Amino acid sequence: MRWYYFLPAIAFVGLIAVFGLSLVRPSDTPLLTSPLLDKPAPRLVLPTLDAKSSAFLPGDLAAGHVTVLNVWASWCVPCRAEAPALTQLAMRQDIVLYGLVYKDAPAKARAFLDDQGKPYSRIDHDTDGRAGIEWGITGVPETFVIDRKGIIRLRYAGPLVGSALTEIVLPAIAKAEHAG
Repeated sequence: MRWYYFLPAIAFVGLIAVFGLSLVRPSDTPLLTSPLLDKPAPRLVLPTLDAKSSAFLPGDLAAGHVTVLNVWASWCVPCRAEAPALTQLAMRQDIVLYGLVYKDAPAKARAFLDDQGKPYSRIDHDTDGRAGIEWGITGVPETFVIDRKGIIRLRYAGPLVGSALTEIVLPAIAKAEHAG
């Protein structure tokens, strides 16, 4: 038997290893550049998710506290993986955590929250994706850190898993507390 018959199988295993490592090891790609960095957060008025939640308004993003905005959806598998990190963020007294539900049915989003926890103090609903365009998101999940004056200080594209929270988001929160 000739060894080159095994080349496709070896290549396949190699690809699986590369993709698997990219899921486990944080990469630099979640820190995408954004034209919104160091600029005011979009001033959008959106509906709340449902009767069990309340929406945040543009003024809430510049109300003298650091805000973490997490864009998510029930159909997003990585959003489930970041739920423990969001619960951890929600316990902090120095920030507020808002959610933006992206292109999702309210009942499915509510079921997701009932299953994964309810870390958000307020939740807006982007039914058609227009708010996502204003925020410049490329997918879900994405997380923004907004300083006390409503200026976007960080955009993180990807789930808050591994060291993303401790090495990227928490330092951005600390800087946002002293910005402006």
